[in-house]
This record gives sequence, C-alpha cells and structure tokens, in this order.
Amino acid sequence: MGITENTTLPTEEELTVPEVNLSGPALKAGAFHLGKACEWENNEFILCRNELKDPRKCIKEGKAVTSCTLNFFRRVKRSCAGEFNQYVNCLDKSSINQNYAMCRKTQGVFDKCMVDNLGIERPYYGYFTEVKIHKTDRPKPIDEGPAVYPDATPYLPEGTEKPPAKYGLRFHWIW
Repeated sequence: MGITENTTLPTEEELTVPEVNLSGPALKAGAFHLGKACEWENNEFILCRNELKDPRKCIKEGKAVTSCTLNFFRRVKRSCAGEFNQYVNCLDKSSINQNYAMCRKTQGVFDKCMVDNLGIERPYYGYFTEVKIHKTDRPKPIDEGPAVYPDATPYLPEGTEKPPAKYGLRFHWIW
C-alpha cells in the first residue's frame, strides 16, 4: 500500500491505548486461558484485518483486544495471583526456552485455580487449530474484484517469427 497526499493517518489520540506491561514468561503462562477468554475479540480483529486489508480501519477492534487482555490479567491478579506467579517463576527459571514440560505441577495448580475462581478451563490440545465460524455485526466489505489494466497486450502479434539468435544459443552447454 503506497502513501500519497490523500492518505489519512490516525491521530495520536486514536492510537494511544494502555499497554499490557507483562514479561514474556507471564504472557506465556496465561496464553492458553487468555486465548480462550478473549477469543471473540481476537477473531473479530483478525477478520477485520484480513477482510479490509488496511490496519487503520481496525483500530477499534485492536483496542478491544488490548482491553480484553488487560481485564483478563486483572481478574487473574485478583483471584489467582499466587498460583500465577509460581507458574511464571517456574517457566522463567526452569529452562532456557521457558519449556512447559518442566512446570506441569505449577501449571496444574494454576489451571485448577482458574477453573475454581474464574470458570475458565484450559483448552484441550488442538483447540486453537480447529475451524470455527465467527459471527460478526460488521457489514461484509464490497468485493472489488481483480484489477483490470487497459494497457495490457491481449495477445502476441501473429505472423512474425523470432529471428535466430545473433550469437548462437545463450546456454552454450545445451546441445
């Protein structure tokens, strides 16, 4: 997408949103539950981005994803802070690449707390790879169809044969 004088960019106020100030291990620890809790907002944002092919038109949906993420981690902090911190510390310090396999016990404690206090179960393996239909209130975008270029040559001129190459074959090793 090229930028011209007619391109309007969003203002600073439109783009300003509270950030999720969490470390990588904390995001990784809550990733599965977060994905399930904010699934509708994430799907709405991705659908908007893929349909409209212009990120400027999906700012509202992006803000909804960030807001849902902040609310999710606030609820986790209120109800399962101790279990979550244990799980984060285990992921952070057990292996170089934050491997889940070393922290299954603390993961189980955190998962139980999430079910008991927030009612969010850890999704089963392969949940996020399943095909799902997302219902939205946004109108379907107008399909513009393929681009048609008027100066395209419809065919090669007939009756003219290519003359032989002046210096022989380009690929001299082919006989």
